[in-house]
Amino acid sequence: MPTLSSRLEAAIRVENLAKRYRVSQAGRGGRGYRTLRETLAGAATSLARRWRHGHPDEQFWALRDVGFEIAPGEVVGIIGGNGAGKSTLLKILSRITRPTRGRVEIRGRVGSLLEVGTGFHPELTGRENIFLNGAILGMTRREILRSFEAIVDFAGVEQFLDTPVKRYSSGMHVRLAFAVAAHLEPEILIVDEVLAVGDAQFQKKCLGKMGQVAEGGRTVLFVSHNMAAVQNLCRRVVHLDKGRVIHDGDTESCIAAYLRSMAPPGSKVDLRQSPQRKSGSRPTLTELEICDISGELTTCIKAGDALVFKLHYESPHPLTGPAFRVIVSTITGTRVFTVNTRWNAASLEEAPAHGCAVCTIPGLPLVPGEYVASVGCNENGQTLDFVDGVAGFSVEPSDYFGTGQLPKPMHGATLVEARWDVLSGNGDGPHPGCLAAQDALSRQADLVS
Repeated sequence: MPTLSSRLEAAIRVENLAKRYRVSQAGRGGRGYRTLRETLAGAATSLARRWRHGHPDEQFWALRDVGFEIAPGEVVGIIGGNGAGKSTLLKILSRITRPTRGRVEIRGRVGSLLEVGTGFHPELTGRENIFLNGAILGMTRREILRSFEAIVDFAGVEQFLDTPVKRYSSGMHVRLAFAVAAHLEPEILIVDEVLAVGDAQFQKKCLGKMGQVAEGGRTVLFVSHNMAAVQNLCRRVVHLDKGRVIHDGDTESCIAAYLRSMAPPGSKVDLRQSPQRKSGSRPTLTELEICDISGELTTCIKAGDALVFKLHYESPHPLTGPAFRVIVSTITGTRVFTVNTRWNAASLEEAPAHGCAVCTIPGLPLVPGEYVASVGCNENGQTLDFVDGVAGFSVEPSDYFGTGQLPKPMHGATLVEARWDVLSGNGDGPHPGCLAAQDALSRQADLVS
């Protein structure tokens, strides 16, 4: 963001950065090595191809014309789908990989955590690797000793401190590597998706530590597919797609644009070949339609209006004990609500082999914003098919409460009807709201009986 970077000397400046890889067309038969004969034959084939077609082996650009600046103390998230170029960018910034062209300026020591055990020597113990990593960062032995106890305590590997790290589990690797990277006080901390290896408690601990690092004025680059973590930690996001910067700006708008690109606006979504299908699913769900109460396809609904999900399916046989469900989440992945035929309707004993499950929500109780729908189908209590985050839709403001006031997303995702009564004294005894609620329950009981 130039407005912030222009006021300060940039900690990281990237200009026209590009990285090209050569993709060999000569297969290796799945082997991890080649004989001298195969190497010579491959070189001859490549020369022949160049002579015939005028071009060498196919080239793949992992990054193209990437440029941005990051000011000291900024916490920036890097997001994008698989193959977007995130890891390549971080490897270049960490001086692990050289760019094909372009320029990178970095001011300050860089601590990187890109892969499990990055920078660790497998034959050295945990203790020795702490000192080795500190030395690589240019720290003196005295500086390392000052942070040593905090590193060991954070990583929780005191019992295995004098064990070679080649015997560490992946979780132990990550805990120690993060502790070293965060506590040896680099001016710039670069953290890749490697934190996903740790358990939920450790991830929370790491996010807390990165927050402390940021508050201390150091620069943090954070790559993650966990949008909630990115939103919580970062005030700025760079969105990469196919090696290019698509968005660079505030966290909320960049995450919304990214999730819209990953889960196209709903209306009508073909689920047959969806890449978001859960591994192990038996493809049964074929199409999702999102409609308004009149049956018209829509990607935008007003808060409080009716919303209809039409879930088409096909099965080689009638479904026994079926259950269809729709899960609605925020763009950061926080689940808002789930509707399921087992909870919201009479349980079905059987469903035809080919059909459509229609779910109608009479008044959508959501604050304005962007939302994502996931869909699933069970048979006899077992998951038959599940497709995650396949369709997005937006909710627009409305006078939901009839007061002209509507909560903002920061106050929560759901809209809850409530009655308020302000009473004198300490409010003891039944008050109008309770009496009204009791009357409503009595009328409901009379109707049921």
